[in-house]
Amino acid sequence: MPTGHPLDLGNLQGSHNSTILLVDDNPTNLQLLFGTLKGLGHKLLVAKSGEDALKVAQWAHPDLILLDILMSGMDGFETCAKLKENPQTSDIAVIFLSALDDTDDKIKGLTMGAVDYIAKPFQAEEVIARVETHLTISRLRTELAERNRQLEAANQPILDSVGDGIYGLDLDGLITFANPAAMRLTGYTQEALIGQSLHELHMYARWDGSPYHFIETGVYQTLKQGIAKQSDSDVFWRLSGDHFAVSWTCTPIKRGGDVQGAVLAFRDVTQRKRQEHALREALAEVETLRDRLQAENAYLQAEVKTEGRFDSIVGESPTLKAVLDQIDQVAPTNSSVLIIGESGTGKEAMARAIHDLSARRDRPLIKVNCGAITPTLIESELFGHEKGAFTGASKQRQGHFELADGGTIFLDEVGELPLDAQVKLLRVLQEHEISRLGSESAINVDVRVIAATNRDLVEMVENGNFRMDLFYRLNVFPLTVPPLRDRREDIPLLVAKFLADQARAQGRAFSRVTEDGMQLLMAYHWPGNIRELQNVIERAAILARDKIVPIAPHLVNSGITNTAELAHGNPAATPTNGDTFVPLAENEARYIRRVLDHTQWAIAGRGGAAEILGLPASTLRSRMKKLGIEKSA
Repeated sequence: MPTGHPLDLGNLQGSHNSTILLVDDNPTNLQLLFGTLKGLGHKLLVAKSGEDALKVAQWAHPDLILLDILMSGMDGFETCAKLKENPQTSDIAVIFLSALDDTDDKIKGLTMGAVDYIAKPFQAEEVIARVETHLTISRLRTELAERNRQLEAANQPILDSVGDGIYGLDLDGLITFANPAAMRLTGYTQEALIGQSLHELHMYARWDGSPYHFIETGVYQTLKQGIAKQSDSDVFWRLSGDHFAVSWTCTPIKRGGDVQGAVLAFRDVTQRKRQEHALREALAEVETLRDRLQAENAYLQAEVKTEGRFDSIVGESPTLKAVLDQIDQVAPTNSSVLIIGESGTGKEAMARAIHDLSARRDRPLIKVNCGAITPTLIESELFGHEKGAFTGASKQRQGHFELADGGTIFLDEVGELPLDAQVKLLRVLQEHEISRLGSESAINVDVRVIAATNRDLVEMVENGNFRMDLFYRLNVFPLTVPPLRDRREDIPLLVAKFLADQARAQGRAFSRVTEDGMQLLMAYHWPGNIRELQNVIERAAILARDKIVPIAPHLVNSGITNTAELAHGNPAATPTNGDTFVPLAENEARYIRRVLDHTQWAIAGRGGAAEILGLPASTLRSRMKKLGIEKSA
């Protein structure tokens, strides 16, 4: 292999389809890679250092880079980081090569933006297969981008003829200005818009009808953080009760550095979405290829996956809204949060919401189940270890706190930590530094701690099983997640979400559960909370033969005694003599009529039925229509 400056080896072979840059400071490895790939018809470039690789990538812009990690001078990680920082090279696909088959290195590489990782010594067939796969994906993505540009050009006359709607918003999200296009798109008059909440009028639900809490919207983030946001994945609800796909941009209005409000521009993109859907179907080959690659790297994706068990927080009950309001208050701070709740109530989803609404949202949320780690490995898992620190420690390992530096660590089941690990955790919270097992040097870390437990930590402190000083460090902002039996009004919403999830998972269409099935779900005490409800709906969907899903009585009978309801004399568990059970819808309709009679059938405005019930006026009207509630003549 020749030495010197980066070499262009494309003229050593025939016509080429793509350009590949091989980066390694070992001439033998370069020769081996070159020999493996030279017969594929691609143009091959070579660089023997990270510095040379950056120069070659700048002027040649290859389609793919095979990058060695362990190089003298600038190593592969630093080289990849500089490639991704440069707008001219950030889109180049990078595959890491390394003799260190370490999960932490793989996670680090993929986090930096690499698309794959090949361990040395490698098989020629594996290298060829992965290179061809990623080159195909790169080519198809380029074609898709060009098709999208053509689609945008074709749709421009449509978008221009419709016109953009424009709202002025104050800090509370109330509409202060609306142009004619906004009124035409939404069906509201100017009088009906001014002074009303954007969320309650247009963004209270997603396209499938599931609730959309205000703190989840990009508009809210613009008003609270002063950062411009845009989206083309939301829908706006019209006065008529239907919705349309919307593309919007929200720009903050600032004076002297303080946010005064925002300008929201939006347009109806329903037609464009339909055309994009048709285009995605035409490019099904891209999805098939991507799925195959994801299957090959499934073990890595399991390590770096950041979504919680529940991809959203579903519910409109007052108890849940109170928790979301608390999350809204504590999320922007760096304070420790202790989430308390029974098993299956969605504590991890709450932790995810806190992280996503914080300034640390661009850094990782590292999740640790303290109850799933053996006591002998807890210290190593949390704080890492040096090579040779104990039997089996064949290499240095970063702990979860190092991985979470700059972000958030979620300590689930924190009550399961042994006392010696509690001491070390307390030191991290006090000193903001850790020491790897087997090392005396300290490493500074900037980590926000969110802990969760289903145990009574106060009782554990009194019994000497949990340190009092650690309890007070974690309990800066306690957050109690209500059990499902205390928010039964959210059960229909959760059922709708889980049915939609099963429809996607099974490739079937489910509309709802049967009425008697919903009564069973509403009456059950749910000792396993949301997780148990999800499992029940999954089993029922598997057994269902039609779009309407029946709920068999045995599915909602876990055999676990409802001790909480018996202790409080809950009528659902212990009905009194003379009680008559009626369907939930009948009870709801009866109560709504009582409130309407009280307000003389005034629905919206101050003192109206919607305000008393704590619902958006549009939501109340929808429920009245569904329940057949009409004012008597």
